Amino acid sequence: MFRLQGSKVLAVDMTQDAVKAKNGSMVAYDGEMAFKKLSGGGEGIRGMVTRRITGEQMTVMEVRGQGTCWFADRASEITLVGLQGDKLYVESSNFLAADAGLRTGTSFTGTRGASQGNGLFTTTIEGHGQAAIMSDGPAVVLRVSAQYPLTVDPGAYVAHQGNLRQSFQSGVTFRTLFGEGGGEAFQIRFEGDGLVYVQPSERNTIAGDV
Repeated sequence: MFRLQGSKVLAVDMTQDAVKAKNGSMVAYDGEMAFKKLSGGGEGIRGMVTRRITGEQMTVMEVRGQGTCWFADRASEITLVGLQGDKLYVESSNFLAADAGLRTGTSFTGTRGASQGNGLFTTTIEGHGQAAIMSDGPAVVLRVSAQYPLTVDPGAYVAHQGNLRQSFQSGVTFRTLFGEGGGEAFQIRFEGDGLVYVQPSERNTIAGDV
């Protein structure tokens, strides 16, 4: 069971079950807990190939036991996401925890990932259960529909779920308007039906120079 204590601490109540969490994010626990480091980059052969080609890892630990474990990371705001057999795409740096029964993997992001300095792959979480994602400031959940596509600055993007198509378009970002970027910038455009999570504080990217 996932629950928030305040907006920056995740409490997970466990009864001999397990949770996957960002390595080093445990801040306290009661009861009996066992910790095991898992391989990054996702499960199976694809995860192994991803790590070999890119050298990228999402460093994750498995926590199993009886009691309550509390997680937090750099006082980031935490948002709970419920999955009902669908897939959540989240930047690796914004992942905090997920039910151990959820499948984790990687998805190729190409230009967007490289321009953000986060690499070429985004973490995927799929199945039935709960996940916790982090943001710099309270995350805003924006609905995308066929009538209302959404355009997002790559530095503000956190995660998305649903039947969404991504494309990349050149244009002037807010930072370019105010002289904080240089060259030609790009934005991420989402079309379809789903949800996009954005943060109010943009991470540093080199999008303005791409």
